[in-house]
Amino acid sequence: MKNLQEATERICELKGSLIALDALLPALLEALPPSAHDTLVRSFEAHAEAARTVILNTPVSDHVLAAFERDVARTQTVLSGTAPPPSGQDARQPVESILLTTTHISTYEGARLLTGASGFFFRRDDRLFLVTNAHVLSDAPSAHAPDRIEIELHTDAKDLTRYATFSMPLYEKGRALWRQAADTGGPVDIATLEIQTARLPEGVQLRTFDESHLAPRGEDVAVGDNLTVIGFPLGFHDTVHHLAVARSASIASSYGVRFQQKGHFLTDARTHRGSSGAPVVRRRLGSDAGPRSSLASWQLLGVHSTRMDMRTRDLVKDESLGLNCAWYADVLKVLTQAA
Repeated sequence: MKNLQEATERICELKGSLIALDALLPALLEALPPSAHDTLVRSFEAHAEAARTVILNTPVSDHVLAAFERDVARTQTVLSGTAPPPSGQDARQPVESILLTTTHISTYEGARLLTGASGFFFRRDDRLFLVTNAHVLSDAPSAHAPDRIEIELHTDAKDLTRYATFSMPLYEKGRALWRQAADTGGPVDIATLEIQTARLPEGVQLRTFDESHLAPRGEDVAVGDNLTVIGFPLGFHDTVHHLAVARSASIASSYGVRFQQKGHFLTDARTHRGSSGAPVVRRRLGSDAGPRSSLASWQLLGVHSTRMDMRTRDLVKDESLGLNCAWYADVLKVLTQAA
């Protein structure tokens, strides 16, 4: 009887020790520098395998082996649960939100690929829109007449290499499905195409601009201000993670004044084909703008359209002006309102 009581007390002591070790291990892991975590995981797996080899070649009961495997699995769970996020990334957001607003557009006529362009997402109430240039969807002077487009969408919040291609028709019974506008200066080179959210791939990951990103919030926007154009110049992008690239720009004409009475302003940036439809954004100032990685820290000013040049320029003696047209984004209030 005495031996049974001692055995019971010893088992209780061992349980208490295991609980203490379970509390100590996560604390030690949190104190380790991130660079040491992967080394610890690999080292533990190697030592566990060595111990397993010893146990399998030792006359022990199946209960000992089962307890060993159970504790190894529990430790591996603790190790994986305390893994630090990749260097330079936020644990909740693996990439800047602004890059998830923009998508690569491929235009098709049937199965024939025509062109590549840029576009971005805009939300109005519970409706979701793709925004790009009108000339991306139809351009009579160049006989560009696609009947559908494809866009790329991320499908995993943590693994940006996973994506799906989403096809969108441009016509229904001969009627164009996109909306575009015109003003006193003529057609506005912006088009919106509503996305049927019920058809989106499962787990789709995207970020959207909305009317709050059009609001100035009392900030002055003026000539010379720094801008960013986010798109797919010549189709170039991070093909592994399917992310656009950003180009620095500046406001090159008086902002708020319709350049040559058209609904656009000028930007100074190096751009290429494929950037058509890219959002032209400006980082907001002040502490109320939100974290730099947050979409709230950006103001949507325009939609990049085309390069601006002079017909009288000597193509041999004179360099290109390097100027571009950006259509004022506030037209999206009209293009996304209920019909």
